[in-house]
Amino acid sequence: MKEKLSCYIIDDEPLAQEILEEYISKVSFLELKGTFMSPLEAVAPLEKDKPDLLFLDINMPDLDGLSFIPMLHPKPMIILTTAYDQYALKAFDLEVKDYLLKPFSFERFYKGVLRLYQEQSPRLPSENPQAKPEPKHEQEYLFLKVGHRIQKVAIRDILFVEGMKDYLRLHTGQEKIMTLLSFSKLEELLPAAYFARVHRSFMVAIDKIDHIEKGRIQIADQIIPISETYSDSFYKKLNGLA
Repeated sequence: MKEKLSCYIIDDEPLAQEILEEYISKVSFLELKGTFMSPLEAVAPLEKDKPDLLFLDINMPDLDGLSFIPMLHPKPMIILTTAYDQYALKAFDLEVKDYLLKPFSFERFYKGVLRLYQEQSPRLPSENPQAKPEPKHEQEYLFLKVGHRIQKVAIRDILFVEGMKDYLRLHTGQEKIMTLLSFSKLEELLPAAYFARVHRSFMVAIDKIDHIEKGRIQIADQIIPISETYSDSFYKKLNGLA
């Protein structure tokens, strides 16, 4: 049974590198061997070390990730990490193992790497809790694309989320953060037990609710309507937490 998967990161964004390094550090069966800003920097170390897994960005100067993949001999398992979804079909033609669309949560990252680890260790005894790999920490924050930067947002600080056509506005106690993201994607990133959709244009943090009166929620100084579409599921979730 393979104890750890050795891995490399190739990404030209320093913050994206830091996010991956932090995520990898939380997983007991991953071992980071190297981080590089471009594929060209990584050629020699890849040939020498032959890592099990490569986290690879697509859009990079000099050589993009998709063009780099056919040059790899031997080819490690590859997880693409990118802010663009239009390359997914081509990526899977190149037999990549996963396609992580930035910003992705630790939970989504962990599901992907756990599947690969289990594929490499098919005899992992599931009945033995000592042998089952688990993340070291719960997800406590998101990394969201805000303009030309990726911003760290603590989940505990989110009061509610407001839909603004193609954008979402996250309201915290300190600021309002605009990000190009759909509600469905955000729901994948947030812990479902603590957030609820209450309207086509609103999602709320349940523990931040001050009170509910006449089909309206008050959080801080904001009044948020509860629509008929989401009313039943919202109140069922509240009853489940009671």
